[in-house]
Amino acid sequence: MLHKTRALRRASAAASARNAAHRPMTILGVASAALVGITLSVGLASTPAVGAMNAASAVTAPALAGAEPLAQITEDASTTLAQAKGAVAAAETLESEVVASGLDVGVVTSVDTSDLVSDIDKLDDSDVTPVLLVGILADKAEEETANVVADTAELRSALTAAQQKQAEEEAARIAAEQAAAQAAAEQQAAAALAAANTPEGAKASAQQIMSSTYGWGGDQFSCLDSLWNKESGWNYQAYNPSGATGIPQALPGSKMASAGSDWQTNAATQVAWGLGYISSVYGTPCSAWAHSQAMNWY
Repeated sequence: MLHKTRALRRASAAASARNAAHRPMTILGVASAALVGITLSVGLASTPAVGAMNAASAVTAPALAGAEPLAQITEDASTTLAQAKGAVAAAETLESEVVASGLDVGVVTSVDTSDLVSDIDKLDDSDVTPVLLVGILADKAEEETANVVADTAELRSALTAAQQKQAEEEAARIAAEQAAAQAAAEQQAAAALAAANTPEGAKASAQQIMSSTYGWGGDQFSCLDSLWNKESGWNYQAYNPSGATGIPQALPGSKMASAGSDWQTNAATQVAWGLGYISSVYGTPCSAWAHSQAMNWY
């Protein structure tokens, strides 16, 4: 942007210089004609002066053409220098980010700022450099700054893409681990349920509940074992034509829903309901077993 601005400024200065050079020539021509009309001798005498003025105009015009105020050159160079230093700093910061990330950003992993750094060093010494040369150095620095800025933007895009790829891969890894953990948990739960649903598993559940909830010992479990062997063989899928269901042969089976919604598929839920029923109706498993032996039902 500075390069274009300076170029426009120089073009404007050149146009002004040409106009300024043209005006003395016009005035000189008119004056010469007047002098010739008044007297030939005076006109002849004026010829050397006219030639000198023409020569002066010829020298002045080139000097003015393309001229730019020296103060403006210095100011533009100062702005260019600041922008160049900023571009180098941004490039170096980005390079540090790339290294710290440890990501694969492609073949190009840094921004070449060597030429621009050289230009900066030269512009830093502008106080001992001819002003016209400073303008040339500033123009070169502008071009190098644009190159560094473009390369930095390209490397930034590569780093951003690599970071996004890493984030996506990490998200996929976490999702896969969670899915695997869930599958393992479900498999473990299914295995535990399958084990609990066997007659031995159901008996183990009954012994644990009898002890922790009711304080019943081995003698009561012996009665319970006899009772439920008779009723269902400890089969959680047992079904009687009358509608009695499960290990305790609840009638109807839906009664066991009060112990858990999984009463149809979980032997432990059926056992929990059956023990609660025995406790509330008969007091103990041995009492229930005695009633069953006498009445053939309980």
